[in-house]
Amino acid sequence: MGAELIQSDPAVMMGKPVVAGTRITVELILEKLSAGETIDQVLEAHPRLTREGILAALNFAARALRADVVYPTAEQNP
Repeated sequence: MGAELIQSDPAVMMGKPVVAGTRITVELILEKLSAGETIDQVLEAHPRLTREGILAALNFAARALRADVVYPTAEQNP
């Protein structure tokens, strides 16, 4: 879904993945949504962004996390 909507170019935002045609990073979208903003609020704050772009960013993040890398969330004491 919309994989071509997410691009990475070293000349744009230091190579961070962005929604194509914008300087809006996947990271920013995730931060805003995780802080409790709705998709409509994010769209209102960033008029060049589309709902499809937000969904592509979420899909990109989900695919990135499918890698064989383990991300510990906290140190566990026995």
